Amino acid sequence: MADVICYISKFDNNVLSLSSAFDASVSVLLLPKSTVVHVESSCNLIEAIDLIIGGAQNLIVPIQTKSIAKRRREQKLLTRNAVVSLTATTTTTHRNSRQFCWITQEDIIRFLLDSISVFSPLPAISISDLGVVNSTHAILAVDYYSSAASAVSAISRAISDNISVAVVDGGCDLEDPRAALIGEISPMTLACCDETAAAAVATLSAGDLMTYIDGSGPPESLVRFVRNRLEEKSMVGLISLVDSLSGCSSSSDEESPAGRTRTSSSSFGRSVSSAARMARKSVAIVCNRKSSLMAVMIQAITQRVSYVWVTDEDGCLIGMVTFVDILKLFRGFLNDLE
Repeated sequence: MADVICYISKFDNNVLSLSSAFDASVSVLLLPKSTVVHVESSCNLIEAIDLIIGGAQNLIVPIQTKSIAKRRREQKLLTRNAVVSLTATTTTTHRNSRQFCWITQEDIIRFLLDSISVFSPLPAISISDLGVVNSTHAILAVDYYSSAASAVSAISRAISDNISVAVVDGGCDLEDPRAALIGEISPMTLACCDETAAAAVATLSAGDLMTYIDGSGPPESLVRFVRNRLEEKSMVGLISLVDSLSGCSSSSDEESPAGRTRTSSSSFGRSVSSAARMARKSVAIVCNRKSSLMAVMIQAITQRVSYVWVTDEDGCLIGMVTFVDILKLFRGFLNDLE
């Protein structure tokens, strides 16, 4: 859904233009370079790490399926002995009833974390001393007061890189170019919305978009503000989209984003789905330069993210540490052992 919202946001806001957007083939949402790679079950860990460093986000591995009779015998044995069997839960079935499981970046990081003592002394060293803080991704940042529409390209790249867009305040002062990290626009949170979130992207600031897509749902006042801005800008395409999904009637009252009151509004279709209530909010997950590698890995795994923002003592953005950066570090460690 995050891909869909970014795609819709790139079109002219008239009915015909948006209609053509929805008539397009789903292939328009695919990235130029596939982030899903099929591998054989004989693929080893180093090969898997190399594929992820090369840009893969998910690896698809064929799994051997057991006969129904054998599966039933195992189930009876497990039931009799009261044993819980843990198997791959993310599986897909393709032609010829062949099954595949998905291996993510998080899966590999979890595996390495379970064997972390093997990589001593890396786990106890700070991310700064290890040189694993990546400042190049800091360009995926937007000013809190800038338009959310200006962040669409950054959000699209964040989707492909499996990270988020930082929302910052400051950085324009020549005497102090640092920017305070306020929060983030997460594709994972945006994915819990429906198509009407494109209306919020077209009318709100980056800071207000964070509030709109937050897991607890957009404030009613902010929903009305979006509607009013759509009418002011004569964005008939987005108005038609919103009405088709929600049946929302026009509001004539001017409303400012200030003084919001939380509500479980459903004015914009699903707007923020029930799944979003369980999703991580727009609060950025942060660490500092002195944090140990192991601490950052545990923090990311616990928060179910593939990156952690790095800030200084004043809360200003320095960079980020991603799973890919960590895997590069472990890959270099393994190279030294060869």
